[in-house]
Amino acid sequence: MRGVEADQHSVTTDPRAARLAVPAGILAAVAGAFAYVGTVDPNTPGHYPLCPLYAVTGLYCPGCGGLRSAHAFVHGDLLGALHDNAAAVLAYLGFAVVWTVWVVRAVRGRPPGIRLGTAHLWTLGAFLLVFTVVRNLPFGGWLRP
Repeated sequence: MRGVEADQHSVTTDPRAARLAVPAGILAAVAGAFAYVGTVDPNTPGHYPLCPLYAVTGLYCPGCGGLRSAHAFVHGDLLGALHDNAAAVLAYLGFAVVWTVWVVRAVRGRPPGIRLGTAHLWTLGAFLLVFTVVRNLPFGGWLRP
């Protein structure tokens, strides 16, 4: 019995590695998605489905141009990415900040601690609504993909 107990205690896991497993998995998934979009050009018809809102109404949703924006971003064309979907570029940068804060807190042994309050969510929703409306108005052509 003594040998079994010794074997169980000899296997130790680094708690820091366990805390970093989920952020690393999320980063791998996002990097894989960006790699795919960077490789398979969304500007070439037939690789990705059309936006259902745009296909039915001709209106641009907040996500329209997001794949083209990601493709341009991956290839280092920041102005092209901003032209295709400025909100998406802000989301990429926001993800980078949130992910970095998450990893730093995980390394320090603290909970993720990033919580958006009601006011934050309403502000984000209002921003996306204004972005969507403006890009569909005649003077908002510079926001269209």
